[in-house]
Amino acid sequence: MKDLKKYSNKTKAAFILLIVMLIILLGNFNTLQNSKNVNKNINEIFNDRLVVAHYIFQYSKELHFIKAEAEKLDLSDKIKKEEIFHTLDVIHNIDDLYSKTVLTNKEKQYFDVFLSSCKEINRQVENKNWNKIVVSSTEALKTLESLSQIQIQEGKAKLASANAMYSKNNSLGQLQIALLIILGGITFYLLIVKKIKRTIKIPEPPSMN
Repeated sequence: MKDLKKYSNKTKAAFILLIVMLIILLGNFNTLQNSKNVNKNINEIFNDRLVVAHYIFQYSKELHFIKAEAEKLDLSDKIKKEEIFHTLDVIHNIDDLYSKTVLTNKEKQYFDVFLSSCKEINRQVENKNWNKIVVSSTEALKTLESLSQIQIQEGKAKLASANAMYSKNNSLGQLQIALLIILGGITFYLLIVKKIKRTIKIPEPPSMN
């Protein structure tokens, strides 16, 4: 208690001001970091999820075409080979784009399986084994479905993380507003309120006269 009495009310208020300002500064820094992470998650949702979902759609479209061509009975082997080889070239162009995106370990495994199915299709075209091409195309399409499910799960996880950081930023913002109100109150106290000095009169001893 004696130590506290050594400091004036203004000194105590200034010390509280310093603490409040420090808390606001740390909260603001945390908010900026969260904002960067939210921006990163949004970019990843677009670049590594929505864009990849478009690649999967293109893959699926081309594989359905290959499967349909292989099943046709009224086409010559030469035309089938030319059209399927051309379609495989389109697929390989997508491979380069897909491989540049950020893939989870599970995605890499499924993508490798998909590439193997495409290589198998390429081999069977050379052998004109159209039935096996249909089977390999079906397997590749199933793999794409699994990759699509992973995209949905990863996208949801990124979105949930972004929403959580947004909520945290919102809470920190409310805390900072409350602290600023306190800061304003203390500033008002320092500038306006004056300490009322009370004078205590000591009664004089009774006169002997």
